[in-house]
Amino acid sequence: MVQDKKRCQLVEKLGVHFEQKDKIAPVAARILSYIILNGKKGTTFEELVEKLCASKSTISTHLTNLQGANKVSYFTKTGDRKKYFILDPGTIVHSIDEMVSLWSTHKELHSEIKEFKHNINELPETLEAERFDLDFHDDYIEFLEKTIASVSLLKEKIINKNK
Repeated sequence: MVQDKKRCQLVEKLGVHFEQKDKIAPVAARILSYIILNGKKGTTFEELVEKLCASKSTISTHLTNLQGANKVSYFTKTGDRKKYFILDPGTIVHSIDEMVSLWSTHKELHSEIKEFKHNINELPETLEAERFDLDFHDDYIEFLEKTIASVSLLKEKIINKNK
């Protein structure tokens, strides 16, 4: 019972996150959240209708859209006519790729800004009081490099585990 209450709270919290981050409809965000929190045992269509208090047509429409976006897939069990929906394994890898791409863009931009500021600092007419402090850029670029390397390692572990 306590776990059900906590699951409901997390479905809502994670749902709001997906609504904002992925720009998806509120019900789709809750479906995705519920499926994530149910794990690899899967979630049935009927369970989603019951737990999310949404109509069958609403759940069906959003499940179809989530499958089309490769966020959700399903499996079946021998002798059971139900579909068990799970998070598509490629979803996490795709999300990591998006983050790494964004961070790489930030890194390149900060490298260019740093180079520009460095060149201004090197000009003979630049007064000491007008010189740029480049420490922030150095630290931020180093942070991004380490973050990209760490998350890329995580991606490889996920890929190897799913083989």
